[in-house]
Amino acid sequence: MDVAMVGLGRMGGNMARRLLRGGHRVVVWNRTFAKAEELGAEGAEPVRELADVVAALAPPRVIWLMLPHGETTQVAIDELAPHLAEGDVLVDGGNSPFQDDVRRGAELAGRGIRYLDAGTSGGVWGLEVGYCLMVGGERSAFDLVTPLLATLAPPGHGYEHTGGHGSGHFVKMVHNGIEYGMMQAYAEGLELLEATEWDLDLASIADLWNQGSVVRSWLLELAADALRKDPGLEHISGYVEDTGEGRWTVEQAIAHSVPMPAISAALFARFRSRQEDTFSGKVLAALRNEFGGHAVREKE
Repeated sequence: MDVAMVGLGRMGGNMARRLLRGGHRVVVWNRTFAKAEELGAEGAEPVRELADVVAALAPPRVIWLMLPHGETTQVAIDELAPHLAEGDVLVDGGNSPFQDDVRRGAELAGRGIRYLDAGTSGGVWGLEVGYCLMVGGERSAFDLVTPLLATLAPPGHGYEHTGGHGSGHFVKMVHNGIEYGMMQAYAEGLELLEATEWDLDLASIADLWNQGSVVRSWLLELAADALRKDPGLEHISGYVEDTGEGRWTVEQAIAHSVPMPAISAALFARFRSRQEDTFSGKVLAALRNEFGGHAVREKE
């Protein structure tokens, strides 16, 4: 099947490669043309201008966007849409807010262009093991791109039509919120193990927990790998970014009055990781000193 991949970062580039391996014809575009040329050497067809993506495909065209959410994705859609024809399909496989998908789906439908929001999970490992795909939008568009989804996903139940516009990215948003909570629980448990008087082999314990334990998971496998490479994690800063989806999950929990104490706490723990010495911590220390005479550490 013919498809264009727009955006060849860590996810988009490997997704293009997996599609090539699956026998699809893949047109590629990237703001930095060198990345498109790199894929060209592997069998893809690089183009320099975004509008050339449309010209390189026969209708009904399928153009898959793997770009940063927000303005970057919107600018690409605005540039592509005037060149597309009725029945063509735009797929946003990035991490866009689901509200953007609802709006874009309606706007593009008015021009006869079909739109899919494809929540994509798999990270850098997706090239080899496949990507979990959560896809919202028109059913006819989903059916059209099914050969692509089947190639990108792992065998079995690796992709699903979740419903109307926005539903795919909403499901992916909640998926990432759950991921925050799981990662925080592993991080806290391993920190407690590291703090004990025993010289515990954390990589070995993480691997042990993956052998039939109820807490086994791929994330725990990755933790074991990281700890084997750097047992004390001495070469890694504890500064933790967030891509926005954890925030959006908590916002939606508030909007729907759904309690999410674990995911909320995990999100706030990421915020705390970016602060070296907080004013709130100083207030707590001062209060303990004032009411109980507890010692405080003087700042050097």
